[in-house]
Amino acid sequence: MTWVGWLAVAATVIALVALVLVLRTRQAMRGHGLSPSPRAAEAGAEGTASTDETPAAHTLVAFVANPTKPGVPELRDAAVQACAARYLPEPMWFDTTAEDPGIGQAREAIEKGAQLVVAVGGDGTVRAVAEGLSGTGVAMGLLPQGTGNLLARNLDIPLTDVEEMLRIALTGDDLAIDVGWLTVVRDESDVRDDIAEADPEAVAPEETPADTAEPARDHIFLVMAGLGFDAAVMGDTDEDLKAKVGWFAYFLAGAKHLRGRRMRVAMSVDGEPWRAARLRSIVFGNVGRLPGGITLIPGAEANDGVLHVGALDARGGILGWLQLFSEVSMQRFGFRTELPNRIGRIDHVNAREVRVRSRDPQPVQVDGDTIGEALEVAAKIQERALVVRVPVGDDD
Repeated sequence: MTWVGWLAVAATVIALVALVLVLRTRQAMRGHGLSPSPRAAEAGAEGTASTDETPAAHTLVAFVANPTKPGVPELRDAAVQACAARYLPEPMWFDTTAEDPGIGQAREAIEKGAQLVVAVGGDGTVRAVAEGLSGTGVAMGLLPQGTGNLLARNLDIPLTDVEEMLRIALTGDDLAIDVGWLTVVRDESDVRDDIAEADPEAVAPEETPADTAEPARDHIFLVMAGLGFDAAVMGDTDEDLKAKVGWFAYFLAGAKHLRGRRMRVAMSVDGEPWRAARLRSIVFGNVGRLPGGITLIPGAEANDGVLHVGALDARGGILGWLQLFSEVSMQRFGFRTELPNRIGRIDHVNAREVRVRSRDPQPVQVDGDTIGEALEVAAKIQERALVVRVPVGDDD
């Protein structure tokens, strides 16, 4: 046989061996419930150089998960398979704890080289992971597993399709969004009577008493923070009931507070003079949508660089609450009631920073988590401080 013949035989043998290896690899992957993504398959057909050009190629992923959420072990298996199907390195996995709900784990993940950190849990886990990632440039993915899932809703991330959630987290577009910061001061100095006159000098707290649970500090929020009625409702919502009926549990808790006293507050917007008011709630929004099709702050976008403030009030008993609910419901469609002497209303103002002082201690919440009571809070916006993975085409 000539050397040309031997070359032909050798080439045929090599081709058959390669074909067998490919078939065995595909069978093994299918046996584990895996299949190469179309993007990865195309890259493999074109060679190693094309694989390196895949946006997610060689990305080291870390998952920070709340282990108390149902189905987390199954999610972990799905996450490992999703990374393998995209030829990504084996992901790191961190569990949150009662002492550290995700901030430390996110920072540890970055220290260990993570280029993408995925939050697996409810709004509290998402908020904690975001605090650990804010300002770092490392992207955050979302696997929402809570009741509200507020940020995911506002970014149009699916809430039930695990495969789609993982696809977005691993290969979606990066969107730089704003974050809000709420500074809480729990000073209970004898200044309550001065609030009605909106005297900032008389009510400015200088230090936090030693017996308070926590000193003044900044709390991140991605969706909304609030003072008053909304925070009271969040704090009184039964966790077991919330697990059974979802967001409707908040409405049941809210019914208990309809007859509560209105707040006496003073508010300063962007350093302007203080103005006194009596209100039910003040909310500070980064985005505006809530579950149940409610748009509390119309027009709010996650990357518009604006702190959206909503002042809600209802008086005159149940009629005031009905009018307030009507106003909130209709503003979603662009309708606003401008009648004078409304007994239920929501007023909006856009700002960079807002300070609020209350005559009496008021409950405070950030993204649905209550953090105690305060006499003074200051809210501000930090522009595009957090990178989040969103569905492809939604990064504008």
